[in-house]
Amino acid sequence: MKRQPCGVCYNGKAVKEKIHPKWYPEAKVHCACGNAFIAGSTVPEIAVEICSACHPLFTGQQKFVDTAGRVDKFNQRVASARQKQEEAAARKALKDRKIAETAL
Repeated sequence: MKRQPCGVCYNGKAVKEKIHPKWYPEAKVHCACGNAFIAGSTVPEIAVEICSACHPLFTGQQKFVDTAGRVDKFNQRVASARQKQEEAAARKALKDRKIAETAL
């Protein structure tokens, strides 16, 4: 489907010269799901992760999106924090035991 130029709503006289970016009325938008569509933009090609074809709001399906492994990173931080707490508790118990032995 060929898009009609926005001649009706575009007023060339109202736009100042040399201060606006170049407008691409047929910019290609590529989604990570493989969907592609055309939209107007100041960039000729746009890459997006989620579009209306794969977004849960439009599809009605639950989809888990973990782009940077955030859940795994969080679980690693929690595990390392627990390990440090256990090591600190062991050091404190050892210190308390030494203090108790010297007090006797």
